[in-house]
Amino acid sequence: MATATATVKPRKKLRILLMPFFATSHIGPFTDLAFHLIAARPHDVEATVAVTPANTVVVQSALARHDADHQVTVKVATYPFPSVDGLPPGVENHSTVKAADAWRIDSVAMDEKLMQPGQESLIREHSPDLVISDIHFWWNVDVATDIGPCVTFHAIGTFPSLAMFNLSAAGDATDAGSGMVTLLGFPPPQIQVPTTELPEMLRRQQITGGHARGNLVSLAHKRCFGLVVNTFFDLEHMHCEMFVGNDYVKRAYFVGPLSLPSQQVAVGAYDSQCIDWLDKKPPQSVVYLCFGSLTHVSQAQLRELALGLEAYEKPFLWVIRSETWVPPEGWKERVGDRGMTVILAHHAVGVFVMHCGWNSVLETVVAGVPVLTWPMVFEQFITERFVTEVLAIGERLWPQGAGVRSTRSGEHELFMEPGGAGDAARSKVKELFAKACAAMAEGGSSHRDLHRMIDDLMEAGTAAARPVLSV
Repeated sequence: MATATATVKPRKKLRILLMPFFATSHIGPFTDLAFHLIAARPHDVEATVAVTPANTVVVQSALARHDADHQVTVKVATYPFPSVDGLPPGVENHSTVKAADAWRIDSVAMDEKLMQPGQESLIREHSPDLVISDIHFWWNVDVATDIGPCVTFHAIGTFPSLAMFNLSAAGDATDAGSGMVTLLGFPPPQIQVPTTELPEMLRRQQITGGHARGNLVSLAHKRCFGLVVNTFFDLEHMHCEMFVGNDYVKRAYFVGPLSLPSQQVAVGAYDSQCIDWLDKKPPQSVVYLCFGSLTHVSQAQLRELALGLEAYEKPFLWVIRSETWVPPEGWKERVGDRGMTVILAHHAVGVFVMHCGWNSVLETVVAGVPVLTWPMVFEQFITERFVTEVLAIGERLWPQGAGVRSTRSGEHELFMEPGGAGDAARSKVKELFAKACAAMAEGGSSHRDLHRMIDDLMEAGTAAARPVLSV
C-alpha cells in the first residue's frame, strides 16, 4: 500500500513589494530598506519599490548613493498618480510641488477612494509574498493580507510616532489655560508641546475631540504582521520597547540608520568646489544649514536667515531649496568667501541647523554633529523635543517664549537667535554616532533585527503554504 509523502518544493526567494508615500523623505528610506534587505540575504530576497511614474527618478537617485560593488538590484514598478485639480501633470511629490499646493499631495495620498484602485491593481498584478507599506496607505494592510503578510514601515522614529498615536487616542488633551498638550505615556522628563506646533490632523483633533483617522491607522497597525522603523535600539530604547509593550503592533523591527553606509562614501559624491572650500576651514568652525526635501521656507524667512548669517560673521554652508529666491542686494559681496550656498560629515562642520525631519536626525547622529533646531511642519516640532530634551544633542534656535512657532507657514514669525550647541551636546552626539555604527555592523541590533525580520517572514510564508502530497 502506497503512503502519502510530502514533496518539499525548492526554496524560493521572498518577493517584497515596497510602497512609500509621495515624498523624497519617505521614498529614500524605503529604497534604502529595499537595498539592505537584498544585501543582507541576496539568495533569499528580491525587492521592488512601487512609486508613481514621476517618482522613479527619486528611487534611482537613492540607489545611486549606495556602493555599486554590492551588486544589489532593486527593481522599480509604477502605478498611476490620480489626476488632481490644481496639480500639473508630473507633479507627484512634495519636493516638486509649490508650497501653496502641498496640501493637494496630502489630500490625494490619503484618499482611499483615489489611491486604493491603482495600488491594489499593482499588488495583485505582482502578487508579492510581502507588502511593506507606508502607514499613509493604511488600506494596503487589508489588500495585502489577501495575498500574504503586510508590514508597515515608519520613515520617522518611535518617539514622534508614539507621541502621535497617544495623542490621537486621547482625543482633546489640551490644557485650556496654557494651550499646551502633554505627551502622554512617556517616561520622564515630561514633555509639552503647544497646540500650534502639532501636526494639522492632531491640531484639528484637539479642537473637535475627534480621532477617526487615527483609529483607522491604529487598527491597521494591529492587523499587520509587524512594523519596521528606521531607527536603532540605542537611540530610542525606551520608546522601542513601548511599541510592542503597549500592544500597538504584533512585532517590531528597528533596522536603522539605513543611510549609514551611504554617509561613509557620500563625501566624494559632492561638488569638489564645496569640499575644497570646507577643507580650508578649521575643525568645527562651519555652520551647516539644510531644511530637507520637504520644507518650504518663505522668501521673507530666507531673507531674514541670510541677514542673520551675515551678522553672525562665521563661515557657513547653506543648502537653499528655492529656484526663485534672490539674496538681499549686495549680500553675496558682503559675505564674500565666508559662505557657500549650495557636507555634514566633514570635520570642518561644527553645528547643523536643521528642521528636525527624521532623516536629518539620523544624518546628524551618523555625522556626530550637534544641532540647532528650527522645525517647520508635521511631526517636526515633536521630534525637536526628542532631540533637545531627551537626547540633549542640541538646542532650540528659537528659545521658549521668543515668539509664535507653528506648523502653518502663515503663523511663522521671523525671529531667530543662533547659539552654540555646546561641548556637552557634541560629546553626546559622538557617543550616538558610535552606537549607530555598532547597530548596523554585523551582529549589531539593527543587523540582527533585519535578519530576524526576513527569517520571521520566510517562516510565516512556509507555514502558510500547504505541502503537495504524492501517492
